[in-house]
Amino acid sequence: MAETLRPRVLVIGGGMGGYVAAIRASQLGLDTVLVEKDRLGGTCLIRGCIPSKAVIHAADRYAEIANAVGGNALGIALDGKPRIDLARMVKWKDGIVDRLNKGVGGLLDRAKVRVVPGWAVFSDAKTCRVETADGVVDITAEHVVLATGSEPAPLAVLPFGGNVISSTEALSLDELPQSLAIIGAGYIGLELGIAFKKLGAAVTVIEAADRILPRYDEVLTRPVRRWLQRAGVELYLGARLGGLDNKGKLAVETSDGKKIAVEADKILVTIGRRPLTEGWGLEEMGLDMAGPFVKIDDQCRTAMRNVWAVGDLVGEPMLAHKAAAQGAMVAEIIAGARRRFDANSVAAICFTEPEIVTAGLSPDEAVAAGFE
Repeated sequence: MAETLRPRVLVIGGGMGGYVAAIRASQLGLDTVLVEKDRLGGTCLIRGCIPSKAVIHAADRYAEIANAVGGNALGIALDGKPRIDLARMVKWKDGIVDRLNKGVGGLLDRAKVRVVPGWAVFSDAKTCRVETADGVVDITAEHVVLATGSEPAPLAVLPFGGNVISSTEALSLDELPQSLAIIGAGYIGLELGIAFKKLGAAVTVIEAADRILPRYDEVLTRPVRRWLQRAGVELYLGARLGGLDNKGKLAVETSDGKKIAVEADKILVTIGRRPLTEGWGLEEMGLDMAGPFVKIDDQCRTAMRNVWAVGDLVGEPMLAHKAAAQGAMVAEIIAGARRRFDANSVAAICFTEPEIVTAGLSPDEAVAAGFE
């Protein structure tokens, strides 16, 4: 027999937006249930921000040591090149993720949030069924907060599989690829590309736009491009990708029309992320869409009364702290507060070399908005 729950607030997704919303709602006295099919922590903690920063940290330390081969300006000298045990580094990274995952579970437990492990499927805007290892749980809530997150976006001409990997697989490789081709010069591609370059891989970056980091102010990206050039990263901007040729090489048309073949042990596709909108009954909920994203207002309200959406599900910027800010705000609005969300107040940090930090409107965005 199915268990039936009727909480005040139902949160779908245990990532940054979801677990923050659930904890805040419970702190404010709202009976709250959170449903998550995977590990608590979501993309940021399990396969995104946290593991990538761990890898970046390890790559920085390795590069500092490698710089001492033959002697450096500080008088530190090594006789031979250091070795990198990537499998051991990944194990260390996974240990960090495991500790933080347990920490999120502890926070939810202390906040008295009921966590239902399983996949929720909605039959209407406020009712879902969850298949768990212990049986079926039916949930009907007064308020529903959707925080389903996102996944790496694939390329039609270069689907994931084999040597074509996403950022998820790149963070769990057993061996360092001798050569790595990266499709997309956004922050995910460049953060990982720079880390792998520091670890000793030959890195090639292929980007359709005419510059790196297209979402950032161009002036801020120039030092990053200079670092890439000095480090020997092959950079093809304004390029067109034709998929794999009959020899398994990447067919690329450069900005000047030249056709080249790029050989790589691994091909990392980082053209962006897409919201997870399939398989949980979105079509049964009567929500409006804004392209591939769930449409919301500046309070994260959807077209359906008392159904809210936060995080990557609602569009750019796809940042963990944006999701957390939206999740906390929604919980407080449900509890009676008057709040609104302004994406321009959210800082964005790109962990390239050097790092880039932005907040507010870029100069071009300010001009477009009518500000001098």
